[in-house]
Amino acid sequence: MSVWDGLVGQRPAVEALAAAARGQGMSHAWLFTGPPGSGRSNAAVALAAALQCPDAGCGVCHECRTVLAGSHADVALVRTERLSIGVDEVRDLVRRSALSPAGRRWQILVVEDADRLTDQACNALLKAIEEPTERTVWMLCAPTVDDVLPTIRSRCRLVTLSTPSTADVAAFLQRADGVEPALADHAARASQGHIGRARALARDAATRGRRDEVVRLPWRLTGLGRAMAEAGRLVEQAKEEADAITTELDAREKADLDSAYGVVERGRRPREYAPALVALERAQKTRAKRRVLDVLDRSLTDLVSVYRDVIALALGAPGPLVNEELRSELTGLADALGPEGALARITAIFEAREQLLEFNVPPALAVESMMVAMQLPESSGARR
Repeated sequence: MSVWDGLVGQRPAVEALAAAARGQGMSHAWLFTGPPGSGRSNAAVALAAALQCPDAGCGVCHECRTVLAGSHADVALVRTERLSIGVDEVRDLVRRSALSPAGRRWQILVVEDADRLTDQACNALLKAIEEPTERTVWMLCAPTVDDVLPTIRSRCRLVTLSTPSTADVAAFLQRADGVEPALADHAARASQGHIGRARALARDAATRGRRDEVVRLPWRLTGLGRAMAEAGRLVEQAKEEADAITTELDAREKADLDSAYGVVERGRRPREYAPALVALERAQKTRAKRRVLDVLDRSLTDLVSVYRDVIALALGAPGPLVNEELRSELTGLADALGPEGALARITAIFEAREQLLEFNVPPALAVESMMVAMQLPESSGARR
């Protein structure tokens, strides 16, 4: 057992990180990049554990276990469910980075969503990375190097992760979670190499059911009315799923705030309570919006997999499909659309993602536009 066991299909990266943990090629700043689900933050945390471990990542000692559990005193993990990471949060990290570690090894700061740093936050971080203290290590995670300020990435050692293969993901599910082979293979294909998504699909029948509903959507787009209706349905389902995730957390945070200001015990509200409540509600609203976008983005990724399979069938490409269970239906869709039609629909999906994630277009408008562009041809034999 070692801290590297959870990094699926990343052998070159693991070899480089393990060498760094042993003192070969160590750097005070790291940038982990890779597609969603490749394990960027997992790789950063694994390196943090290896750097704190006397045996460079044994996976069983106190240091390894506490780092992996998120409770090590000298390892700070910053993740956000907001749209951005602000300058105040980064300044707190910079102040912590100037402190000597409580233990004998490193003070490590992991920023999981470095692509969400605001410009002010980046400027605050840059100075800390330019002038690091002797035993401080920064680890930044982002989808691509282009998502990080050039002056920051130029000062970091780059670790590029790849999408793990279906076989690697399926083997991991069987080994780590005891998933039976057929289900592991289905989850690995459906997740398209996203480890967290694969585990959710393997563990939860409801998650598999929601995905199945999404990937069958293209056949229901038989006209303008159906396209608009399906758009509204997809957005509403995303909101419901996001609400199910955030409602309990929102209530717990509100209860914690009331307790901290004595509202529960005294039955009155101190002067400082009102601005604190406003700040909390603003943060919760931002988080809820991000959750909706994340759920929609996952659905759009699943839709892309359908048209990817259509192109593979239309061109006679070898190998299994992402949605192998729908091969017969996909063959009919390939006959109706051809590779050009499928590619046009993938373009419409990517445009919707860009509108949602980059340009802040209301979800209903972005998804409606996408669904209209994805309608089936009127003479299509794929209509049902």
